[in-house]
Amino acid sequence: VIKCKAAVMWEANKPFSIEEVEVAPPKAHEVRIKVVATGICRSDDHVTTGGLVMPFPIILGHEAAGIVESVGQGVTSIKPGDKVIPLFVPQCGECSSCLSTKGNLCRKNDIGSGAGLMPDGTTRFTCKGKAIHHFIGTSTFTEYTVVHESSVAKIDSAAPLEKVCLIGCGFSTGYGAAVQTAKVEPGSTCAIFGLGGVGLSVVMGCKAAGAARIIAVDINSNKFAKARELGATDCVNPKDFKKPIHEVLIEMTGCGVDYSFEVIGHTETMAAALACCQYNYGVSVIVGVPPATQKITFDPMLLFTGRTWKGSVFGGWKSKDSVPKLVADYMKKKFVLDPLITHTLPFTKINEGFDLLRTGK
Repeated sequence: VIKCKAAVMWEANKPFSIEEVEVAPPKAHEVRIKVVATGICRSDDHVTTGGLVMPFPIILGHEAAGIVESVGQGVTSIKPGDKVIPLFVPQCGECSSCLSTKGNLCRKNDIGSGAGLMPDGTTRFTCKGKAIHHFIGTSTFTEYTVVHESSVAKIDSAAPLEKVCLIGCGFSTGYGAAVQTAKVEPGSTCAIFGLGGVGLSVVMGCKAAGAARIIAVDINSNKFAKARELGATDCVNPKDFKKPIHEVLIEMTGCGVDYSFEVIGHTETMAAALACCQYNYGVSVIVGVPPATQKITFDPMLLFTGRTWKGSVFGGWKSKDSVPKLVADYMKKKFVLDPLITHTLPFTKINEGFDLLRTGK
C-alpha cells in the first residue's frame, strides 16, 4: 500500500480537500501509476456541480501522464518505469465497439454507468478509513492511481509528460472530433461553439483538415486572439447580436456551415449548432458533456432535410491504439500543445486551478 497526497471531493459543490490516501497495490490485469502531470478539464467540474452524476467521495481527474510504479499479475504489455497515459475510454479489444471499425466507446467504460469503481466492483483508494470512488477508470488528481490494463497506453519514453498529458483528453477529444468524427474536408466551412482547451483543439483539427473558413463562437471575447493564432478565420460573440446566433452564422455563410461543433455542454448551444449547419448535408457534432436530466427539444424538420447530428467521445479515437500514435505525432511536431497550457500550478493549488477554469481564464 502506498500512502500519498490526493485531492478528494467529499461532496458536491465543495472545494477539493488535499488528503493523505492509501492506494492499494494493483490486482490482476491492473497497473499502478505515479502521476507526473494532470490537466484540469470541465468534465471534472461537471461532477462537482452535479452536471455529470458520480458517487461521492471521489478522486476526480482523467487527463494525465505518468510513470508505471508496479503492475498486477498477468500484465504483459506494460512494465514498471514505462511512461504512460491513463485512458478514460478503455479499449478492451473484445466488445462490439472495440471490434467495429466505426466505434471507439468500449463497453467497459464507466462514463454512462458512473459506478466509480474498478472493473471488479471494488476501489483501490481509502482515506480516513473510508472507501473513495474512482472517476471513469482513471482518477488522476492523486500522486498515485490504479487503472485497469485496458485503460492505459504506453507512450514514447522521451515525451514531455507535462505537455502530452493533454493527449489524455482535451487535445485528442477536440482534434479528433474534427478529423475523425466529422471528417472535415479541405475547403469546407466550420463553426466551433466554445473556445476552451477542447474547442481550441477542434479549431486545430479543422485547420489541419484544410477547412477554408473556421468560425469561432464564444461569449468571452478574450478567447479570440488564441483562437485566431490556432487557425480561426472569424470570431463571433453572440452577445454582439440581437438575433439568434444560428441566424448570424447562416447570414455569414450564405447557407450555413458544412460542419459545426458544440464544445460546451449546454442544450441551447447544441440546438444552435445543429440549426447553423447546412440544411441538407451539414454535420453537427456534440463534443461537450450533456448536462444530467436536461432534455433537448428541436424541430425534426432540421434532420428530415438531411443534416447529420453526431456525438463524439474522446474524438472517436480507439484509445489504446491511437494515444501512442498521437504522442508520436506531437514529437514529430505535427501539432502544438503549448498554446493550450495557460497555467502550471503545484498540485496543492488545485482549487485555484478550478477557479481559473470557472472564470474562463
